[in-house]
Amino acid sequence: MQEIIIEKPYHFVPAHRGNWWPSFIQKFDLISIWLRRSAGVVSHECRGVELLRESLDAGHGVMLTPNHCRAADPIVIGYLAREAKTHVFAMASWHLYHQGRFMAWAIPKMGAFSVNREGIDRTAINTAISMLTEAERPLVVFPEGAVSRTNDRLHAMMEGVSFIARAAAKKRQKHNGKVVVHPVAIKYFFGGDLEATLDPILSTIEHRFSWRPQRHMPLISRIHKVSRALLCLKEIEFFGDPQEGEWLQRLEGLIDRLLQPLEEEWLGEAREGSVVPRVKALRMKLLPDMVLGKLTPEERDRRWEQLADIYLSQQVSCYMPDYIPSLPTVDRLMETVERIEEDLTDVATVHGSLHVVLQVGEAIEVSPKRTREKSQDPLMARLETDLQGMLDSLARESPLYQPRDATP
Repeated sequence: MQEIIIEKPYHFVPAHRGNWWPSFIQKFDLISIWLRRSAGVVSHECRGVELLRESLDAGHGVMLTPNHCRAADPIVIGYLAREAKTHVFAMASWHLYHQGRFMAWAIPKMGAFSVNREGIDRTAINTAISMLTEAERPLVVFPEGAVSRTNDRLHAMMEGVSFIARAAAKKRQKHNGKVVVHPVAIKYFFGGDLEATLDPILSTIEHRFSWRPQRHMPLISRIHKVSRALLCLKEIEFFGDPQEGEWLQRLEGLIDRLLQPLEEEWLGEAREGSVVPRVKALRMKLLPDMVLGKLTPEERDRRWEQLADIYLSQQVSCYMPDYIPSLPTVDRLMETVERIEEDLTDVATVHGSLHVVLQVGEAIEVSPKRTREKSQDPLMARLETDLQGMLDSLARESPLYQPRDATP
């Protein structure tokens, strides 16, 4: 399990409000250096920048809502900010401030402020509303709330985005100002040799399963075999035996096996539906006493085991049975192997040769009032439709995988 849970009392970390540091970062292109070394991003392209520029020139409060498929996404937004000739503020999960002294220093300097994902962080929410109301810079919020590694598909979106945007729109309305939301589609394209890149990773994974390297198989079949083995291992761990049924049914069954006993214990009833909100609800119950140090060693260990199960459920939810079959692109194969590697080792190899495209969508004007007659928030529905539409279009730019002859 990656270190996304911090067993310390939360304290809000404000953003640096000055322009000197973000201007310095832009002038010397420090984000390109970081992205090349840490994420393998070697080139970029920004589309629709004029749409963002129009909103800024009009003096609107601007919220940018990108999809979140890689850990590099927040830094990648720096490319868009530079081309739009602006700086940004951003919400950043508090665990990021605990990844070394440099990160703790650098994140605020780039305009980010902390948010406690495992609780109701009123300070962060009020800060976000204030920033949108003042319209000093665009505010970046990732509505999925977690990294997915499925670049072409959105996961469940958090309603807090709508709350922040509407609260700011209500305040700006008093002065005839507007708040707009621009969806931003982030898409990574791999430009290297896919088979040469993935073979050593798959061979290492197969070795962990005590297999010989399965190089005699076509690459897609090899990835599917490894994925099936990983699912079977987890089913044996939690059910005692591999389960039967369709792939999606088995994934959902494993998620419920992990979450529903905990929901019955901590929330009073088992739940269904999107995983990220269920995970958040459970963490909000488990963590407060852990953070305050009120638990016996035995109870603390028990809760860490429960948190590990919760984390696994979120990782399982990122596996989509039709992701490769529906469009077997180079990039989807790459993402799937990266996800398997990361789930097994907590680290994904940086391969390089990534080209990132950032596409800005049309401005969505935010109404201060929500229409209660509709079951789904109209703002969130429009945001999801526009963002997924851009991702669908970008997905079709990915080259389809063309297999080599299998090694005899």
